[in-house]
Amino acid sequence: MPVATSIKLPSKLKARIQRLADQSHRSAHSVMIEALEREVAREERLYAFVQEALRSDRDIEEGGSIYRAEDVHEWLRRLSDGEPVERPAPWRE
Repeated sequence: MPVATSIKLPSKLKARIQRLADQSHRSAHSVMIEALEREVAREERLYAFVQEALRSDRDIEEGGSIYRAEDVHEWLRRLSDGEPVERPAPWRE
């Protein structure tokens, strides 16, 4: 259920939003909602990415497997080309 909130926008930003809304035949409200949804989703993806990187770093520090970047890139290229390919061997286990 939607909840009301208020936000103070700089007048220039509000004018840009209104101009975009007019050009796209939408309301300024819908432009702002869509922009907020995109930005929140982007921030959530960034946070998840950083958390995964930190987990990977901890795993490596605890002795986890390490792969050569060249091997991983080649593996991904072949996968994207639809070739049957096995995962690369770890450089260090």
